[in-house]
Amino acid sequence: MVVNTPLPLQGAGLGLKRELLPALMQHTGQPALATLQFLEIAPENWIRAGGKYAEELAWLAAHYPLACHGLCLSLGGPTPLNVGFLTEVKTFMATWGIGFYSEHLSYCSDTAHGYLYDLLPLPFTEEAVKHVSQRIRHTQDILQQRIAVENASFYVNAPNQQMDEITFINAVLSEADCDLHLDINNVYVNSVNSGFDPYAFIDQIPAERVVYGHIAGHLQVADDLLVDTHGSDVIEPVWQLLAYAYERLGVFPTLLERDSQIPTLITLMHEVNQIALTQQQLKAQTVPQRAPPARPLAQPRPLSAPL
Repeated sequence: MVVNTPLPLQGAGLGLKRELLPALMQHTGQPALATLQFLEIAPENWIRAGGKYAEELAWLAAHYPLACHGLCLSLGGPTPLNVGFLTEVKTFMATWGIGFYSEHLSYCSDTAHGYLYDLLPLPFTEEAVKHVSQRIRHTQDILQQRIAVENASFYVNAPNQQMDEITFINAVLSEADCDLHLDINNVYVNSVNSGFDPYAFIDQIPAERVVYGHIAGHLQVADDLLVDTHGSDVIEPVWQLLAYAYERLGVFPTLLERDSQIPTLITLMHEVNQIALTQQQLKAQTVPQRAPPARPLAQPRPLSAPL
């Protein structure tokens, strides 16, 4: 079944992994999955799907709103923007009724090695703002729609940076006139690794730009080093930061990421349910034109022992 009318994203979602498909198809429509309102796919993994995979995609599109979250566009990279791939993405989204596309505010390719198979942070410079913003605008022109860019995790600061991360992100959002895909775990990870206040970071985000969110687990290597693995449960300080973001920015569709050490679908639903519960508790809040709410934590609070 092919659908061609984009469905709106709302509520709590889950990043789709193929190993979850059998349970997903078995339990859809049952109370165990009642709070699951959309799924996210990487278009790179499905864009040329045929046979069984095309049948699975048709089932997914018929039962859930889908979001596309890209992996390989390399928005900040030095190599030419992959216009051919974006043209395929546009057709893919129209065919399957997908109205949302986001990519990472990072790069994953260079002129010497091609694809690097990692999402690398951009230097926080005026030159980088202009470079990545021009490529975002070009992407939006090809897709004929706005896209959202996701704040990336990082582990070292570029020696030539001219601004902090949130100033860089806001400059890109303004210059490119695009939306923000707010990854709450990445804010927390970066706050510990770089020693800034994650609540102050959230305070500086323009609420009107936030259209989508991620939440995930990470690995604690040391008190001042977290690695964004998406391989464990979401920790309490990250849940608290998500609730603060909803109160400060308004409730936005939020997805649980789990990319390694993946438990059963029913186990993952405990965290999807927690997203939904947090949204329900704060849904009455409007996008604030007021003083920020009280912060649950004044400073990042890493765990006392590795995960």
